[in-house]
Amino acid sequence: MVSKNSPIIIVGGGAFGLSTALHLSQNGYTDITIFEQDTQIPPRYSAANDLNKIVRAEYEDSFYTDLTIKAIAAWKTPLFAPHFHQTGFLHCVTGAAPEKAIGTLKRFQGAANNHPQLRPHVVQLNGPGDIRPWFWQCDGPLPGWKGYINRFDGYAHSGNALAAVYRVTQNSGVKFFLGAKGAVQEIVYKDGKGTGIKTVDGKFHGAALVIVAAGAAASKLIPELGGQVVAKSWSVAHVHLTDEETSALRGIPVTYARDLGFYFEPDPKTNLLKLCPMGGGYINTDPNTGVSHSPGSLETSAFMPPDDEERVRKLLAQTLPGLADRPLVRKSLCWFADTKDSDFIIDYLPGTGASVVLLSGDSGHGFKMFPIVGEWVKALLEDESKTQAIARWRWKDQKEEKEEDWGGDVSWRLGETRELKDVLPGKTKL
Repeated sequence: MVSKNSPIIIVGGGAFGLSTALHLSQNGYTDITIFEQDTQIPPRYSAANDLNKIVRAEYEDSFYTDLTIKAIAAWKTPLFAPHFHQTGFLHCVTGAAPEKAIGTLKRFQGAANNHPQLRPHVVQLNGPGDIRPWFWQCDGPLPGWKGYINRFDGYAHSGNALAAVYRVTQNSGVKFFLGAKGAVQEIVYKDGKGTGIKTVDGKFHGAALVIVAAGAAASKLIPELGGQVVAKSWSVAHVHLTDEETSALRGIPVTYARDLGFYFEPDPKTNLLKLCPMGGGYINTDPNTGVSHSPGSLETSAFMPPDDEERVRKLLAQTLPGLADRPLVRKSLCWFADTKDSDFIIDYLPGTGASVVLLSGDSGHGFKMFPIVGEWVKALLEDESKTQAIARWRWKDQKEEKEEDWGGDVSWRLGETRELKDVLPGKTKL
């Protein structure tokens, strides 16, 4: 077991890395350093460097429902509360939705209705007339829309939440290396045991424990991970509103048509309304290794594929038609680390003598847990058996065979996964 005075290195200044630094520093660990390749935190490479993320508690799997309820309680504590907005989650399908979308919606609603803490917050919505009282600004036709609203849910301003935890951890003594000094080239081993990291500037930094929280880039440092995790992305874009339009839409619920996509109330500081299409996502497979990596440059991901743009415009046309033809700005692909079953990986790297920990597999739903992720890492480090007590979060020994639609069996996803090179003009550099 690593001592509280031992040097600990965390690779990655995104959600998992910052949450870990926060909880360890709050619990007596005194020598923590975060290495981050970007020159800023929140890092632009992090999936959590975003305007907002859905915080919804209902899962088909009650394990994650209970975790999210615990996370929402933490979102309401002083550090996190400024960034959490309990606006409700309007979860519907349109009249043209495929059966998979309808089935998923029903299972999510069933999960919420079957949970004693969520049930009082759930309201069945049988058509546009039921929906409008919860979203009175909606002046679109809502063709065939039906579903439910869960008032327990909402969203978090993810970028601002990361910045807040960055400030708190800095003040508590956590050290940060950013930019070239923080770009990690490799984990250094001796006799199979991790002894620290080497940065791209050639410097060695020693540590008793290396925690890899590098998101979609984790497999570059831990190649063995390639069989368990792929780098995947979904696209996002924004509509820029006037001050008056932003004010008029304040307080709207997170609005999600399961067969089209979703959006949030606009951000009052930037007047941006964020839009996300529903789809199977995009991967970027290295033909030599078969492993998907996130692209090396931010510019490569600065676009929204045409099919996705069509979906979000349709979503607006059905709900807020006055915005449907507005220019889309700040388009990008948001890269994350995806496991086949959407379970996280929070475990020691086998064969390293408990000297390397992997935090990965956010799978597009991890950010809502931001306030409590570090608790899980602390529990792992302080377990004398050096074993992850939660079996589903353990390192998977078997090599997963890659499938074209990796993670596509996860019920809440709709659409097939596509290769980045097939939607991006020109050749993608790995």
